Amino acid sequence: MQPDLLGLEITKGELKRLTGVKLEDFLLPSMMANREQRFAFLMKEVRETLLLVLLIGGLMYALITLTIGSNIGLGIVLLIAVAIAVIVGRWLWRRFRHPKSLIILLNEVDKFHTAVQALDNLDQLAVSENSENNFNERQTVITALELVREDLVRALKIERILRDNKKLLPEQEELFVNNLANLQSLRISSSIGEYVQILNQSLQIDLDVQSQIRKLQQSLP
Repeated sequence: MQPDLLGLEITKGELKRLTGVKLEDFLLPSMMANREQRFAFLMKEVRETLLLVLLIGGLMYALITLTIGSNIGLGIVLLIAVAIAVIVGRWLWRRFRHPKSLIILLNEVDKFHTAVQALDNLDQLAVSENSENNFNERQTVITALELVREDLVRALKIERILRDNKKLLPEQEELFVNNLANLQSLRISSSIGEYVQILNQSLQIDLDVQSQIRKLQQSLP
């Protein structure tokens, strides 16, 4: 991947800093499409849930045993009840800790990285075929991706402020500036459809991001 594309990536470390959450806690569409990532996420969930069930269930059963004595049937019922409680509790915690708006924005980040990867694939194709890359068209797409990246970062900051302290948002007026008009003004005359497709994908991502920002603004008191 060329240096200008590497600079476009929103790394996991930057996402954690922007959102305050771990990406490992999310099952995003890109992870669903990747068998290894999907399996790793599900195994992590199973391990954490099982550990909580054993710890909580074991502690409660030990207390019951000290009070009324050992009872295998009661232990099994207790284990099932604790398992259900843990599963429901983790689901409710995720709903509270990870609002839908954050998940939507992270999904847009996924789409953005897919667009960056598509441009990298075009670069590699040009190298393998020893053909000259369409410099102007490529630069236009790079510009579009840079603009989208800026808007994604602003959107993630807005979502974080709304989640942590809504009172601070009016002081951050610069966050509501966006690059949509600049994106819409970009044009490609290339006959290479892939460049046009990536540009259109970039515009659609930014449209979706701005739509989400408007919804976040509407949630303000």
